[in-house]
Amino acid sequence: MKVIVIGGGASGLVAAIYASLNNDVILLEKNSKCGRKILVSGNGKCNYFNSDFTIKHFNTESDILKSIINKNNQDEILNFFDKIGIVPNIKNGYYYPMSNQSISVLESLTKEASIRGVNIITDTNVYDISYNNGYVIKTNNGNYKSDSVILSMGSHAYYKEKSIGYEILKNFNHTINPVVPGLVQLVATNPLKSASGVRIDANLTLYEDKKLINSSSGEVQLTDYGISGICVFQLSTKAARGLYLNKKEIIHINFVPWIDNFLSYMDKRNKKIKNRTISELFDGIMNYKLSNSLLDICNIKYNDKWDNLSDKTKSKLNKIITDYEFEIIDTKGFKNAQVCSGGVAITEINPNTMESLIKKNLYITGELIDVDGKCGGYNLGFAWITGMLAGKDLNDKNKTDKS
Repeated sequence: MKVIVIGGGASGLVAAIYASLNNDVILLEKNSKCGRKILVSGNGKCNYFNSDFTIKHFNTESDILKSIINKNNQDEILNFFDKIGIVPNIKNGYYYPMSNQSISVLESLTKEASIRGVNIITDTNVYDISYNNGYVIKTNNGNYKSDSVILSMGSHAYYKEKSIGYEILKNFNHTINPVVPGLVQLVATNPLKSASGVRIDANLTLYEDKKLINSSSGEVQLTDYGISGICVFQLSTKAARGLYLNKKEIIHINFVPWIDNFLSYMDKRNKKIKNRTISELFDGIMNYKLSNSLLDICNIKYNDKWDNLSDKTKSKLNKIITDYEFEIIDTKGFKNAQVCSGGVAITEINPNTMESLIKKNLYITGELIDVDGKCGGYNLGFAWITGMLAGKDLNDKNKTDKS
């Protein structure tokens, strides 16, 4: 069987390798090299999986996901990486290659594809696919024909241009759920510009139309446009979905989560460390740029004394420090997003094979599907597994046809 895989990213490479055992496989990649997003994952270290790879870490609410994300598939894909030479370095459940270099993962995949006889053709941009007694793939380098197609074209995330995969699938009558940026920085109406660049461990809660949606803890980076950092990314997908629906998104931040009662803490600190200004009392508690910004909001002078502040002013400072509200109005867009939320409805795909339930011998993998997870190797893990399932099914199909 002649199989064409479109997209040389995470799911496409794995799909091509698995499908190549009993098929003639061509992989078409639009860039000059495969795996561009693999190289930047995990800050160049490639966080390629997670030991707690369960559906609770994904935003998609569907029991169908259990057929994809399960122990059997997890064990098989990890065994696959072991066989192609990747030695895992596991830190707090996060899988990295022992080399701590994304290039190790990519080179192992492309080498395996080469050994398996996959014909990788780069600098080939697909702009249309039609069906006429087989699939016809139209590209800038001419047309290709195949019996089966695996669409692994990726989403809008990270690239300047938008993925054409959604339009191709629309033409095959697939439902495309609204696509928004995920795992991305958030833009606020009231950024703390004077504290831009400050990083601080904090607790965050996301409210949508005044209803608690989710929470996250960890390092937050303050920027001149809003907020960034991994714990912000964990909330960003839900915020982006809400913004798309014109809902009001507010993120509350506690800048001192390690303090149970801020006012009591400051009273005790003021008594213990005598003759200090309010600014000096904050020394050792948080970055001075942040504390000064918060004092400015409360109209408190840096040389004021704690005892001289009114109860009303102290109450306002307590609110600002333990429950600062960022009104989120936008994300930093697809170019800065690690993934997308939205895409092909998972209900239109066979979860055991990734074959379209609408069009025979058309397979859909990775980011094109309306499934997205948290930071931590979940999205790459989903890409590997869906590519594996698609490639395996085509391999098994041809094996059955031959027998």
